[in-house]
Amino acid sequence: MIRLLLPLVIAILGASPAEDGWKPLLNGKDLSGWETWLAKPHRSSSFEGLAKNEKGDYTEGLGLNRDPHQNFSIVVEDGQPALRISGEVFGGISTTEEFENYRFRAEFKWGQKKWPPREKTVRDNGLLYHAVGPHGAGSGAWLKSFEMQIQEHDCGDFHSVAGVLVDVEAVPKDPSKPQGDLLYRKGAPKVTGVARRVWKDPDNEKPSGEWNVVEFYCFGQTSVHVVNGQVTMVLSGLRHKAGNQVVPLTKGRIQIQSEAAEIFWRNIEVRPISEIPPRLLE
Repeated sequence: MIRLLLPLVIAILGASPAEDGWKPLLNGKDLSGWETWLAKPHRSSSFEGLAKNEKGDYTEGLGLNRDPHQNFSIVVEDGQPALRISGEVFGGISTTEEFENYRFRAEFKWGQKKWPPREKTVRDNGLLYHAVGPHGAGSGAWLKSFEMQIQEHDCGDFHSVAGVLVDVEAVPKDPSKPQGDLLYRKGAPKVTGVARRVWKDPDNEKPSGEWNVVEFYCFGQTSVHVVNGQVTMVLSGLRHKAGNQVVPLTKGRIQIQSEAAEIFWRNIEVRPISEIPPRLLE
């Protein structure tokens, strides 16, 4: 029996490292390899020692790696280790490592908890890639970056965080407001220098409470958003303003938002790529 099993074990162990090249970004035990940033809490939350004004609003944020309420933690969810983001305070958890020319893949599902000021609206989160510069550049909470929106019914949208620019095939979401939000439309004329929201097409998110697989591919100045195996957005010309020049932005950290809704993330991983698969660009 041992002689029969040994070749099988060797074959399995030998195949694993070369199988796909994926690198996990969470170790399932703690937040090693990540850092947190939290902005000013909502007045409804209680944080001892944090300054408030006479109206009861916080006048300072929690800042870097200061997370007394465990806004970010490793838990067991559905029998597997997962990153829980409570959403109580706006902010993000960021890799300390930068990535370039890679594919990102993870699973998420929504929790039940919502927080002010968004307790009566859709659950919101986001994946930020090519994140650079100082914390809080975007709305006091996020790094400058390209956002793949993770929000109920809007999963796969694009947001420009802190002014990054993209080119995208799109049409005005509302024809009466040509300078407003755009709707991604494969084959439409390319809109250049976009620094606002682009709505995804199609919608491929599962019902709240179910696990979704979300991916993005980044190569050179192109990125592709994928939700549950369906391309929802292709962006090109990724760039930003650096000093007095507009230059390509092709690498950076990965940041996951905290935005007033409980969410769970698992199987967060990346792998290098030498191109974006042509089938995703067709």
